[in-house]
Amino acid sequence: MLAKIRYAALVCLLASPALADGCRDLTHLGDSYTVCTVENPTTLELWLKDNDDLVIGEFFSLQELLGEQGKTLTFAMNGGMFHEDRRAVGLFVSDYKEQAGLVTREGPGNFGLLPNGVFCVEGQTAKVIESRAYAANTPTCRIATQSGPMFVIDGKLHPKFTADSTSKKRRNGVGVDTQGRSHFVISNGFVRFHDMATLFRDELDSPNALFLDGSVSRLFSAELGRSDAGPRMGPIIGQALPSQ
Repeated sequence: MLAKIRYAALVCLLASPALADGCRDLTHLGDSYTVCTVENPTTLELWLKDNDDLVIGEFFSLQELLGEQGKTLTFAMNGGMFHEDRRAVGLFVSDYKEQAGLVTREGPGNFGLLPNGVFCVEGQTAKVIESRAYAANTPTCRIATQSGPMFVIDGKLHPKFTADSTSKKRRNGVGVDTQGRSHFVISNGFVRFHDMATLFRDELDSPNALFLDGSVSRLFSAELGRSDAGPRMGPIIGQALPSQ
């Protein structure tokens, strides 16, 4: 009996897409996605400008910058919305320094479709926090990026999402699961907000998840040998490890 229990537990571990650290492809509701999971949030970083105060904008530029620092980029994706000059829309914190402030008012476009939220790494913990809750009880984030709308809020889908929406775009976002792992997701085709939100809630066990952007969504994954081309980015979020 004990052997059967151990075997069943092993099967569950191997079958669960949320457990493996790294990047992998999966299908949800007929749509293709790539998910990059990070267990240790202290390895995550948020970038915008280089040492010369110039917008990084591209994965190859980020790789060059990290190489000078003795680090290797394992994965990265666009990390939030930005203005024409690539400044972050909403809160942007890197290395504890706030470079753009929190925005809590309702407004036009996806960002202003409340509730929106903040992805924050505080100490050893990653979290997605609704923006007004963040304002009411502000954590000390080493990195933080604000975007919107939220995909999932305390286990519930954003109230504006509908299963029959005709709005489909390439999208990316981040959720934090019940065990504290961060799941960075990009759709490999055009998807609804609703369908991507159910991926976070139902497949990735993430009670809170945040839309980062659409249309300009791009992914770099050393593991998958992938470096998406596309429009020049503003904020970039990803994992950088010491070079071997």
